[in-house]
Amino acid sequence: MKVNWRKWAIRVGIAIALVAIVLIARHYLTRDPLGAGIASGNGRIEATEVDIAAKLPGRIREVLVKEGDTVKAGQVLATIDVDAIQAQRAQALAQSQGALITVQSAQAQVAQALSQRTSAVAQLRQREADLATARQHLRRSTELAAEGATPRQEQEDDQGRLQSAQAAVQAARAQVEALDAAIATARSQVAGARANVGAAQAATRQFDVNIEDAVLRAPRAGRVQYRIAEPGEVVGAGGKVLNLIDLSGAYLTFFLPEQAVGRVRMGDEARIVLDSAPDRVIPARISFVADVAQFTPKTVETKDERQKLMFRVRASIDPRLLAQYPALVKSGMPGMAYVRIDPTKPWPAKLALTPAK
Repeated sequence: MKVNWRKWAIRVGIAIALVAIVLIARHYLTRDPLGAGIASGNGRIEATEVDIAAKLPGRIREVLVKEGDTVKAGQVLATIDVDAIQAQRAQALAQSQGALITVQSAQAQVAQALSQRTSAVAQLRQREADLATARQHLRRSTELAAEGATPRQEQEDDQGRLQSAQAAVQAARAQVEALDAAIATARSQVAGARANVGAAQAATRQFDVNIEDAVLRAPRAGRVQYRIAEPGEVVGAGGKVLNLIDLSGAYLTFFLPEQAVGRVRMGDEARIVLDSAPDRVIPARISFVADVAQFTPKTVETKDERQKLMFRVRASIDPRLLAQYPALVKSGMPGMAYVRIDPTKPWPAKLALTPAK
């Protein structure tokens, strides 16, 4: 069979032309329109979220803000019913006052025992002096009786008085020791009563803290995103009442391949263009560059399927700009982030900063 070389050549030519057209189209469609010195990645605006929650279980008394409200740091957002806590505080306060009275009573007992001890010590000194006198009388009467100058009966009487004086001294000493024990007991009662006062006062302070914690305040300025609970509902410890979002530190997280991320540094200038405002270019700064690569997330639109590992990068928006235009940026907004990997390359006209209106 003869081969029709002419038809074969025409077909080969057409195939080569089609391949060339596809390659040229792919080149122009996939090349970066901003040039080789600009790297980009898509992502979403993120911000810090804070849950406003109850520290202790209780019933919500009131919620003072609604979704979308802008709040200041320290602003009261909601309150929890504290009637039970206030009753417990009153009880602790009464216990504290009762313990103070017990302290005063114990201190009075200590003072009384000290006074009695002073008197007992003086009496002991008197008994010891009587004992010394009795010994002297007995010694003299014994000497005189031996010489026959006095009757033996006088010596025996002095002997009896000496024994009586010794017994009196022992009784006085026992009285002093008893009072010392009473003083120690009274002082321990004072210490115990003071400890009860401290415990009652600590309980009172704890209830004061619980009452203060029942007033839910905004820990930072932000915007109310969700009202999770309503007045009248009972929440447990840690129960969420509101969700607050702080846009003052908003940022866009995107991903770059290894070839580009190696030339990105912390603090580098970046530009953000949100899908909702394609004509506005928002200035930003690189605030985070991951040290470890990760698999390309499905939400990242890569230009080359061979780029399986990417590095997470964060571009933060100037808080002053966010404060000036609070409605410009919202959490979850999709957009593109651009960063110069060649610092000598100027920003293209497409990414020129939008002047403030």
